[in-house]
Amino acid sequence: MSATHHNLVVFYRVIGSILMMQIMGLTLSVQAADLNTTAPLLTVYKDANCGCCEKWLTHISDRGFSVNAHNIDNLYEFKQSKGIPTSMQSCHTAMSSQGYVFEGHIPAKFISRFLATPPKDAIGLTVPAMPVGSPGMEYQDKFMPYQVLLMKIDGSSQVYAQVNTLEESVK
Repeated sequence: MSATHHNLVVFYRVIGSILMMQIMGLTLSVQAADLNTTAPLLTVYKDANCGCCEKWLTHISDRGFSVNAHNIDNLYEFKQSKGIPTSMQSCHTAMSSQGYVFEGHIPAKFISRFLATPPKDAIGLTVPAMPVGSPGMEYQDKFMPYQVLLMKIDGSSQVYAQVNTLEESVK
């Protein structure tokens, strides 16, 4: 084998190795990207005896959220510590991994929308009280229109979404 031929063989092997490493690097990048598309995690704080909370957890889980639920005794104090005014409280509180608060029977689609583009100066969303027909509060075909409110750092709120039908609420 001539020196030129040997050098070409070495050159092609080096190029082949570099290309293989790049391809493998690309594969690793794609796999890493897949790992970053995991379901958003909500940590939920609730009363152990609340059945509607369990139904809401099912609603959220069925729509792509990962849920870590905790039964706690001092729910009111917990809500106060997170800046949720008494008038905006409901039966359970969910916290996102980013620190946002989701209070009550909020449809999953609004939590997803909020997390995709969090509004400036927001602490989270709430559906105060427990409106009939909201996720977890379904009863026959009964429905009471309700609002999803945006809670702000300064304690104020504004309407984030208006829910007018059962279909809008649970889809």
